[in-house]
Amino acid sequence: MSARILVVDDVPANLRLIEAKLGAEYYEVITASRGEEALLKAWREQPDIILLDVMMPGMDGFETCRRLKTDPETRHIPVVMVTALDQREDRLRGLEAGAEDFLSKPFDDVQLLARVRSLARLKVVIDELRSREASGRRIGLIEKDAWGDGGLGGRILVIDDAKRQADKIRRALEPEHTVVMMGDADEASGGLDLFVVSVTAESFDGLKLIARLHSGDGAKRLPILAVVDPDDPARCVRALELGAHDIIYRPIDPDELASRARSLIKRRRYVEALRQSLDESLELAVTDQMTGLFNRRYLTSQLEPLVQRARRGGEPVSLMVADIDYFKRINDSYGHDVGDEVIKEFAARLATNFRPVDIACRYGGEEFVVVMPGTRGDYACLVAERVRRHMAGSPFVIRGGLDRIEVTVSIGVAVSAVGADSAERLLKRADEALYKAKQTGRNRVMSEAA
Repeated sequence: MSARILVVDDVPANLRLIEAKLGAEYYEVITASRGEEALLKAWREQPDIILLDVMMPGMDGFETCRRLKTDPETRHIPVVMVTALDQREDRLRGLEAGAEDFLSKPFDDVQLLARVRSLARLKVVIDELRSREASGRRIGLIEKDAWGDGGLGGRILVIDDAKRQADKIRRALEPEHTVVMMGDADEASGGLDLFVVSVTAESFDGLKLIARLHSGDGAKRLPILAVVDPDDPARCVRALELGAHDIIYRPIDPDELASRARSLIKRRRYVEALRQSLDESLELAVTDQMTGLFNRRYLTSQLEPLVQRARRGGEPVSLMVADIDYFKRINDSYGHDVGDEVIKEFAARLATNFRPVDIACRYGGEEFVVVMPGTRGDYACLVAERVRRHMAGSPFVIRGGLDRIEVTVSIGVAVSAVGADSAERLLKRADEALYKAKQTGRNRVMSEAA
């Protein structure tokens, strides 16, 4: 998987060395020598990953990272901080500044590339979700910002057979999260935010477990933090290749563990918030906001395949077009707000008369359409008559119970014809039947055969 990587270092020799190593793996490399230049290029070039040196003149790597992570245009870009320092305090400062990882020079090429590949995979997912989110924002379907969760209050499952190490992990995480231990895994069904998996376990294969968690349907979206031995770089790399999102070395530093857990949970919730926004935008795109029924766009997308299947000899599909009688009088007499109440109540009553497989839509104004797959015309007429009686059987209560309005409906029904129909033609025939119902007195059901 290729990616565009911004490498930031004030030493030209270091830039050339890293550029050569990444270029040999077919990554596109952008370079910057100062923090200010890095911010500009990150904003302008939108790289997939940033490798950021800590020790630079002027704005150092910590401040650069903080600014990257507070800018809405760059905060989603993974940052790996690279430095000659190997002090615990510096590593924690980098993680607290928002960096996804922290590598010390001289770093192992294989580990660097494994980190890059792991982050590049995640970036592909985030970019796709952000692209769709941007489309939703442009057309007004998404308003809230998916970013902002602090990564606290998560549910974390610790899978480690070394009791002393597992207890240390629990104590480090419990002040900010709910921790479930391996022996209590049954209590963790649903609602998890993070797995902490020991690759050094003796009673199970940690690498195999990571691979299984990463590929499993229920857990594949959850981040995995692998506990690894620094003296076994091959297994560290393998853990990242198999799906671990991050690694932490033994002996475990509690503060570093807490920081990495917060970062992983925050990122996971960001991705899930993006997915939720997209789900909501898709729902808004096909739903009538006043009634909660499907809209005309959804009807068009669903009706044609059903009609084509019936046209080729499959199950028939019936169509019901309903129009509230004298609706203009209601608006003129009571106002449009009452008209809206009537439409909402009509939609609620309509929805209670159909099967889950049927598709009830608000077609526009006071007109509604119901698609009934696998339904013949005689049965569709019986259902339409039931709807008509339901509407006329009791008055519509409006203005919080202050008034009651008698409401009736006219309905036209049509059924698909084998060999010659289209969605447009079926709609037209049902509409013609509705017109007959209107012409012959309203408050009645008419089929195309009548």
